[in-house]
Amino acid sequence: MERNKLYSILDREYKISKKVYDFIETCEKELEHKFRDRKDISQYNQIKILKAMQECKLQSTDFNWTTGYGYGDIGREKVEKIYSLIFNTEDGLVRPNIVSGTHAISLSLFSCLERGDHLLYITGSPYDTLQKVIGIKGDAKGSLIEKGVEYSELDLKNNSIDIENLDNKIRKTTKVIGLQRSTGYSDRRALTVDELAKAIKYIKEKYPNIITFVDNCYGEFTETVEPTDYGADLIAGSLIKNPGGGLAYSGGYVVGKKDLIERVANRLTAPGIGKDCGLSFGMTRQILQGLFISPKVVEDAVNSALLFSVAFEKLGFRTIPKSTDKRSDIILAIELKDPELLKKFCRAIQESSPVDSHFIPEPWDMPGYEDKVIMAAGDFIEGSSIELSADGPLREPYMVYYQGGLTYYHSKFALAKILSEFM
Repeated sequence: MERNKLYSILDREYKISKKVYDFIETCEKELEHKFRDRKDISQYNQIKILKAMQECKLQSTDFNWTTGYGYGDIGREKVEKIYSLIFNTEDGLVRPNIVSGTHAISLSLFSCLERGDHLLYITGSPYDTLQKVIGIKGDAKGSLIEKGVEYSELDLKNNSIDIENLDNKIRKTTKVIGLQRSTGYSDRRALTVDELAKAIKYIKEKYPNIITFVDNCYGEFTETVEPTDYGADLIAGSLIKNPGGGLAYSGGYVVGKKDLIERVANRLTAPGIGKDCGLSFGMTRQILQGLFISPKVVEDAVNSALLFSVAFEKLGFRTIPKSTDKRSDIILAIELKDPELLKKFCRAIQESSPVDSHFIPEPWDMPGYEDKVIMAAGDFIEGSSIELSADGPLREPYMVYYQGGLTYYHSKFALAKILSEFM
């Protein structure tokens, strides 16, 4: 009876056929063992976060906040202590006025690098917005290169970090080695923490004075470990991605070694002020509640990506990562090879959204990107990539990057809406 009600509302309200939904449930059956694994990862991370909050003696009065300079904001201090415990680091900076993951990464790099220093990325070209921060694309004023920082990169080899050729890229002036965990707008899968750990171990043993920095965006809580568990000096990410759990209004985090966090804090505010000032704007409750539920939200997002992957593989499309690969972020790239299919996919995502579902996404010149980008995101929090969303640059091979989904069932519905256009 209940199943018939489900089929009825899908057909009546959204013109989604039983054939499409049955196809999706066939895909689900193939993923039962992977879903069990994801459940174990989620439960582990849930307990890890719970333990950190208990250890910090989080209490209801910590949700109060101050004004002006933000002196004596105990809740703000506990947020940062909780983050440092979860990520196994000496210190952390978690602030709502870090506007994005790119901002958190930019703060980290500018804090560590000075004129004449060399920045080496060993995971190929970084994400589009970061290329402008570095200065290898665009003409953004105040980029690292404009400030006198040298830059080079080491391409991946067979989708892995090319440790064999790393020594050839190291210079006497190399100060920071950057690693990007997630896919970005590329055609590679996310790098697992084990893969990052091997590179970090090699660097630490041979070049102990070089700072290892990891862009951790989209990767948090997809595994039971994080790059800092294996010695990364500094990692950064966004609160409107995985760790915000869909509740944080804004913000970003940087965690790592205490002396480096001091530098990052001084960059965010001013030398001599550092972490001592900065309003939480009453967001402590949302930041911590979002963090608390994030393991389950991430579990649903990864399960959704797995379901999309199996479905599109069955339709003959290439997906990155493949449904059989180990996952280390929430993003799924699907090679559509057709700009019209890219638009069709994004429009179906938008139509499936709880907010702005009546809007029609179109490609536009988005700040920080070289190509026009089409974005579909009917989010409660604008730009929240942990919520159901999809986007892609209008360039060959016309990849769509699907991510998020606060609940698995919402993402499953969105897949049905998309497949109604593709099947």
